[in-house]
Amino acid sequence: MMKMMMGSNDTSSASKESNSKRSSKATCRRLGGYLRQQKGRLYIIRRCVVMLLCWHD
Repeated sequence: MMKMMMGSNDTSSASKESNSKRSSKATCRRLGGYLRQQKGRLYIIRRCVVMLLCWHD
């Protein structure tokens, strides 16, 4: 009886660990997407600034 209880407890803790790994991957992916978006924005701003500085009439 105790082995059954221990076994079920082990599987629930294993599933919690896999859920936390899954959520950390999702969080990491979300963070990566955000950083990629910010990098793109900075690239556009940098190009605009260079264009404005180099542009002369």
